[in-house]
Amino acid sequence: MKKRQVVVKKSNSNRTSSASMIQRIRYGECQKNHAANIGGYAVDGCREFMASGEEGTTAALVCAACGCHRSFHRREVDEVVYEGSSTSEI
Repeated sequence: MKKRQVVVKKSNSNRTSSASMIQRIRYGECQKNHAANIGGYAVDGCREFMASGEEGTTAALVCAACGCHRSFHRREVDEVVYEGSSTSEI
């Protein structure tokens, strides 16, 4: 079973409407260039960020598969707008 780092942000910038927007953020393949110091380009092939520890710890920012920081992984943002006052199904 794969671990997946997903960060969910809820925002409701327009207080007069009952719509809310939820951003689902996931981190894809590692883009760290391991050969940058010799002028080349080589990535390690890590396909998806898997957190090393629990959310809220510093280990949650390190990939268990490749050991790189989360910022080296490609960030994918999905924005979903929900109409209505209830978002409990999410």
